[in-house]
Amino acid sequence: MNDYTLLAKGIALAGCAIGAGLAVIAGIGPGIGEGNCAARACEIIGRQPESKGDVTSTMILGIALSETTGIYGFVTALLLLFFAPGQFMKFLG
Repeated sequence: MNDYTLLAKGIALAGCAIGAGLAVIAGIGPGIGEGNCAARACEIIGRQPESKGDVTSTMILGIALSETTGIYGFVTALLLLFFAPGQFMKFLG
């Protein structure tokens, strides 16, 4: 194994680790959005208690949809940590 192959493998592994870290950052957005959604729902229910059922069902649907962004980021990070390095190492020899 020459020095260039070793360097290429190191760069590939570092790229996977950096990419996984950036993908995990995608979990920040849904957390902030879900917190805002729950806060606004509590505020609306406090003002109009009779709309609790409609507000709660809409809030749960919105939170579920926004949570998928965080899950996609998490799955991408797992793939970059556990699947991609093996594929890169096969390619680099």
